[in-house]
Amino acid sequence: MKALIFAAGFGERMRPLTEHTPKPLLSVGGAPLIVWHLRKLAALGVDEAVINTSWLAEQFPQVLGDGSAFGLRLTYSYEGTTPLETGGGMLHALPLLGDAPFLLVNGDIWTDFDFARLSRAPAGLAQLVLVDRPVYAARADFALDGDGKVRADLPATLTYSGIGMYRPALLRDWQSVIGPLPVQTGTAPRFALAPILRAQMAAGLIDGIHHAGRWTDVGTPQRLAELDAQLLREGA
Repeated sequence: MKALIFAAGFGERMRPLTEHTPKPLLSVGGAPLIVWHLRKLAALGVDEAVINTSWLAEQFPQVLGDGSAFGLRLTYSYEGTTPLETGGGMLHALPLLGDAPFLLVNGDIWTDFDFARLSRAPAGLAQLVLVDRPVYAARADFALDGDGKVRADLPATLTYSGIGMYRPALLRDWQSVIGPLPVQTGTAPRFALAPILRAQMAAGLIDGIHHAGRWTDVGTPQRLAELDAQLLREGA
């Protein structure tokens, strides 16, 4: 099985820490954020992780190497000097991921979620991990119905965690949802994944599971410091 780790963003909310270090390489609890994911992915049996990169991209292979230190193989999907956003980044990485479902995790989160809970063959086009709306979020985004479907048309209490199992077919007709894009430098399209997910939710093709455990969007220096202190106290 393969995995995709989103790691291409500028980390603007994390400045000044990200002026010289990509956010997924910032240390928390004694290890870079992304290393927490790599260890869990290797324990799950993932044999290759694709990391999409843009901002300070050269630092990822310098720090992580070829992945052998973590028990898997690392491949880097370089997007150029401007990130392609979540949808464009996934589309750009698909040739490296193949045709089978793959596990996606955002490189700037921390969680105790057990990746083994995800189905390796989602019934629909994706299975998303949802968490309770964190206190720092202005609103929730989604709900889970009685059939385990992710819904955007019900009263929302949950937030997408940045973790899921995806089928490459999710992006097969991306242009029908996104529409024409402005002329962009280079050849890779730049677009968000959220509109595509919402369109497929309406079609009943996005499943979900609720994680009630620990999860942090490590998006600001304050959250990073709080999580770091907590993990060091626990000896994680």
